[in-house]
Amino acid sequence: MSTLHINSDTSKQREGTPFVQNTTQPMTYKRILLKLSGEALLGEKEFGIDSSILAMYAREIKTVVDAGIEVAIVIGGGNIFRGVSGVEGGMKDRANADYMGMLATVINAMALQGALENEGVFTRLTSAIKMEQIAEPFIRRKAIRHLEKGRVVIFGAGTGNPYFTTDTAASLRAVEMEADVILKGTRVDGIYTADPEKDSTATKFDEISFTEAIKRNLKVMDMTAFTLCQENELPIIVFDMNKEGNLLNVVRGNHVGTLVS
Repeated sequence: MSTLHINSDTSKQREGTPFVQNTTQPMTYKRILLKLSGEALLGEKEFGIDSSILAMYAREIKTVVDAGIEVAIVIGGGNIFRGVSGVEGGMKDRANADYMGMLATVINAMALQGALENEGVFTRLTSAIKMEQIAEPFIRRKAIRHLEKGRVVIFGAGTGNPYFTTDTAASLRAVEMEADVILKGTRVDGIYTADPEKDSTATKFDEISFTEAIKRNLKVMDMTAFTLCQENELPIIVFDMNKEGNLLNVVRGNHVGTLVS
């Protein structure tokens, strides 16, 4: 786990040269992969994107970018379409439904890119499915170079393959980008023994091992994604993304959410 010490450079930001806040507080993580769910973008809506939620996420991400942290993002598409839901709704071709879900993630990724650029954050949108008019094709070395230049890299279209979730895409991209941690932003402040929205007796874990999480059958991520993180010793932090300041606090190493390691 690397530690980044922030300097006091207050020069104006240029693309490829991230602005660094005037602070001496060390950061626990230098490069993060932020996983956001598509459903989180719903806000109070039943369908689509709540612009206020999108703008809030952009501001939160900007705070860590301004602190000199390299940020990669994977976002789901459940607010628009999910392959599994399509199959459950009567679609017979699971692969086709999953491809539709991948396109939904690109819509969300484009929306997030626009919101970030409205905040003055330089971004690059990459896609696992070729669509050159709106996104770069995913090339690992090029994506890493974008991160090194201070650009937020958003990965769209999942892994580009059916039968894999955006959780798996997040784990895969995090390993490829050599991220220090996966930050899974949710509407719950961590991992509980049961769903806290349904069970008032559920208790929160501050930390838990991969082995214990599997033993307890806790739904942190799907098993493919979870196993990939475990095999590569990539920690996961589950936290409440909707609480202002939480993302920066996690990156600083403050006690927020639940750590899986």
